[in-house]
Amino acid sequence: MQINIMGEPKILQGLNHLSEELNLELHEKGYPITVTQRVGPILIVNKGGKGEIFYQETIHFYRAIGLWLENYKKKGEFELTEEPQFQTSGVMLDVSRNGVLKIDEVKGLLRKMAIMGLNVVMLYTEDTYEVPDYPYFGYMRGRYSEAELKVCDEYADIFGIEMIPCIQTLAHLAMALKWGYASEIRDTADILLAGDPKTYHFIESMIKAASSPFKSNRIHIGMDEAHQLGLGRYLDLNGYENRFEIMNQHLDKVVSIAERHGLKPMIWSDMYFRLGSKHGEYYDENVHIPKEAIDSIPENVQLVYWDYYHENEDFYLSFIQKHKDLGSDTVFAGGAWTWNGISPNYGRAFKTTEVALTACKKEGLQEVFTTLWGDNGAETPLTTALPVMQLFAEHTYSETVEKERLAERFHFCTGNRLDDFLLLNRLDETPGVVEDNLRSSNASKFLLWQDVLIGLFDENIRGLDMNLHYKQLVRELKAAKERNPRASLLFGFYEKLANVLSVKSEMGIRIKDAYDHQDKETTSSLLREMQELIKEVEALHYKHREVWFSLNKPFGWEVIELRYGGLVARLNTAHFRIQQWIEGEIDKVEELEEKRLKHDGPNGIAEGSLGNHYYHRIVTAGNII
Repeated sequence: MQINIMGEPKILQGLNHLSEELNLELHEKGYPITVTQRVGPILIVNKGGKGEIFYQETIHFYRAIGLWLENYKKKGEFELTEEPQFQTSGVMLDVSRNGVLKIDEVKGLLRKMAIMGLNVVMLYTEDTYEVPDYPYFGYMRGRYSEAELKVCDEYADIFGIEMIPCIQTLAHLAMALKWGYASEIRDTADILLAGDPKTYHFIESMIKAASSPFKSNRIHIGMDEAHQLGLGRYLDLNGYENRFEIMNQHLDKVVSIAERHGLKPMIWSDMYFRLGSKHGEYYDENVHIPKEAIDSIPENVQLVYWDYYHENEDFYLSFIQKHKDLGSDTVFAGGAWTWNGISPNYGRAFKTTEVALTACKKEGLQEVFTTLWGDNGAETPLTTALPVMQLFAEHTYSETVEKERLAERFHFCTGNRLDDFLLLNRLDETPGVVEDNLRSSNASKFLLWQDVLIGLFDENIRGLDMNLHYKQLVRELKAAKERNPRASLLFGFYEKLANVLSVKSEMGIRIKDAYDHQDKETTSSLLREMQELIKEVEALHYKHREVWFSLNKPFGWEVIELRYGGLVARLNTAHFRIQQWIEGEIDKVEELEEKRLKHDGPNGIAEGSLGNHYYHRIVTAGNII
């Protein structure tokens, strides 16, 4: 569609970048739309052969132009008002596990955010940015250069999106601290040595490098999950000291560094709550944080309350109040559940987001974002978070969100069908799992990577007809691939995954049962299936590789590729061992002699879940780390 924007020429640059997504062309003879910036809600009008858009913030215009186009296609004359519920709303992209998004992909997500109306983005970089004074920082990890980050920031700024550096200055630094240069600034494997001058020289170098590419004067300095703070080398050097005091003294020094560079910091809030809990828990409703600890929290530090786990609105209301009691200008961080395994957990993401953002509105919080973590290998492509991003966007501009309207907006903003994306939930919401997968079962991960000869999870799924579940899902994902051409590569990958699982899920159970009955004929048939399975695993490997390289830098893919290589190698060994038994070369297969037990993990099995585990706990009962 050709349009002629009149009144606000500064927003034309952004529209040129969105022309393909919005299917529009700026032309002096196009449909006239008058644009006015003023204080107040978004107002879009079409009447008498011309359009009008009223907006307050730059990001509001880009959402408004999308709404105008969407409504123009559906109806003739219209008038629509939206009242923003939050001052900032957006996403945090995890680019620190082993998946580092390519710059073009960051730009692509920024364009979608603009159309959705999301106006803040963080690139979570533990060590994946250059620190000139420390060449091993992020070495061979796909780290961003200052120039790359500057390109992202300038692109975000076109749409009125604030890009905030998001780093770590205490814990979660195992990748950075594993090198020899860090021996004197390391408390434990992933925690910096608080109190040492060399540590603060290192932190200042990080803060300078992380913040210099960005226009924003805000920085997220982390400070979460430092569970062993003061209990490693610090303890050897200083003896035991109150951990509240260590935390606050360290925070004071880091905040002072940030302030010297004109920055306003924010931190994850959990360490204060953990240290105030008798059991070291974040979500302890009986938490008691000493007054002296509260008084020592720097006034200009924002606390980020992160919570991806609760389905009860009252819990969020309670914990938002606990944050307010700390005197905090609280930011809320929810979760898109891209870290469940190899597929997203939309059920839990939607359930927790709905109640959390409702609570945020009731408590008057003004800043929210959703986190796109990539734990344990970044196996799940971050683009699967688009439905949750859309949910955040719609909550940002409405008091309540209806699913039908969410689906309409998702289709307009991304070109894809929401119901088809939600099919991906069924890769983990399998038979035996509670509705919406609220206990985060990750069957598609453990059934893919588990060893068919050892079968650590076979008893967890026995009798659940997993092969049939995934066989039905293959057909649905294939149809979804056809209906969503903009996401055909993504759906093609998950179709391949479901196809592999439709054969592999119960293969270990069938082999064990045949072996226990000394049924060599059935076992021989299963070996022929295993040969075909190896081919399908290789096809999945190549499809996953194609998805990865379409989104991410090459560094980090080796982590997942080694998993595929290990899977094929173990399938070949399983074939070899069982063939030896069939041919009488060995009188037993010791792995199949073992009685199968349920994999209950270190914390048991949650009710309504089949298990949720990391790779190293899935593939062996031994130790690979």
